[in-house]
Amino acid sequence: MRHHAAIIFLATIALQANAESPEACAEIDESTQRLACYDSIFRETIAEEPAAEEESALEQRLAMEMHEQHRWFSITPHKPNYFLPVTYNANSDFSDYGEFGENFSDVEVKFQISLKALFWEGLWLDSSIWGAYTQQAYWQVYADSEASAPFRETNHQPELIWAIPMDFELFGWQALRTNLAFNHQSNGQSDPLSRSWNRLTAEIQLGRGDFELSAKTWVRIDDPENDNNPNIEDYMGRIQLGAIYRHGDHVFDAWFINNLSSDNRSGIEVNWAFPLFKHVGGFVQIYSGYGENLIDMENYNNRIGVGIALTEWL
Repeated sequence: MRHHAAIIFLATIALQANAESPEACAEIDESTQRLACYDSIFRETIAEEPAAEEESALEQRLAMEMHEQHRWFSITPHKPNYFLPVTYNANSDFSDYGEFGENFSDVEVKFQISLKALFWEGLWLDSSIWGAYTQQAYWQVYADSEASAPFRETNHQPELIWAIPMDFELFGWQALRTNLAFNHQSNGQSDPLSRSWNRLTAEIQLGRGDFELSAKTWVRIDDPENDNNPNIEDYMGRIQLGAIYRHGDHVFDAWFINNLSSDNRSGIEVNWAFPLFKHVGGFVQIYSGYGENLIDMENYNNRIGVGIALTEWL
């Protein structure tokens, strides 16, 4: 047996030296030697091939969104969709509502619905046009009975987005998409509670591994003569920075807005989405600062909420 193994070993070395192609291996009659010949060629070839780089979490999400949009009647999430049955604001200010606001509670329901759909694709630089809609609502379920549990504030935000693919490296991060958009946001109320503005926004999205970074800024395009919210940028900000991290089935994200002014008003939102049930995740949200929503933009909110998430960022 030892002599037989030694012969095969020596023969294999000779074959590796002489065999230059699979055709040469095919002419070998002895099966063990023939297999060794093939291994000497193909294993070396496979080892020389560079391992494919794993797609970042952002690349996977963008690819999934485009794949879903190629199906008929497809609508995909835009921002996270969540329902927080309990949120508590440590320093609520309901003075804008007059006497009616005296019946409101510091504890209320908050939820967000955010969807988008592909309108056109294959444009310049393989860019595409998307339509998106985000609704964020604050529901006074726990208010005194005299208030009849109204929706205290509902912000509507339709967008038309021109998404342009990118492919370059920036400080070690892969720039993957630039989004240019027309953005309208309003609360649908009449004066003195009416809040609205129109913006042109520009955002760049960068990915690396399980991380995503986002930088977004905007220019307001409202008519100054018909502006009933002239100071809205001082509270809703002029720039937004975001960071998202996926760790297994957990997603963490943080958002920072600032007005880029000497008075330096800011707002910070931190979210955590985690597994809960089969199709529903848990969701925890903390907001601190100005600009959480249109009606409360001038109030420094400190809010925490818990509930469920139907979709998350990554």
